[in-house]
Amino acid sequence: MGRAFEYRKASKLKRWGAMSKLFPKLGKIITMAAKEGGSDPDMNAKLRTAILNAKAENMPKDNIEAAIKRASSKDTASMLEVNFEGKAPHGVLIFIECATDNNTRTVANVKNILTKHGGELLTNGSLEFMFSRKAVFEFDLKDDMDIEELELELIDAGLEEIESEDGVVLVTGDYRSFGTLNEALEGMGIEITKAHLERMANTPISITQEQQADIDKILERLEDDEDVQKVFTNLA
Repeated sequence: MGRAFEYRKASKLKRWGAMSKLFPKLGKIITMAAKEGGSDPDMNAKLRTAILNAKAENMPKDNIEAAIKRASSKDTASMLEVNFEGKAPHGVLIFIECATDNNTRTVANVKNILTKHGGELLTNGSLEFMFSRKAVFEFDLKDDMDIEELELELIDAGLEEIESEDGVVLVTGDYRSFGTLNEALEGMGIEITKAHLERMANTPISITQEQQADIDKILERLEDDEDVQKVFTNLA
């Protein structure tokens, strides 16, 4: 299978086993989307995608509705989306996406996790050319679907790669094509199960099992932080 599937398999979502950690992160994304573009998913594509991904992770309907309502609450602090770039041991590069109401706290936490485990926080922009930002969509492969026909239909919408494995279709395009690809898939009546913006390493590296154990410690600590939304690495 291609790079996109391998990347997907290595995704941090595989390590997020505890719903008590995952649901608050998903809820934060929903609240931010609703605050930014309104609480009606039909009129707010960003919110629609956030709800879609929450449902894909089996987030209860009540939790989703509560997250939307928080967007209009006066008690809800303004959230800021911030990114951090870091270097871990063994040549591993890390790109960290956060959502926070206290940037000072988030910077301190991320820096502490990296340095405590032999890494360092880099200047923003240091990894600009090390990762490519991609729009990624997943949906179930139906009996009447023809992958080659789908590919032809989606090329004009920004498709770069389409693959199928174990009954799942993965569509990948440049991040700027997120909207056009989403619209094209919906227009074809395809029920999208997941939709994400991902950062894929341009030059993935391989490390040993022992080295992987060191990196896993850093990734787990980062993903445990309440402000961290996504973590990407240059690991193959």
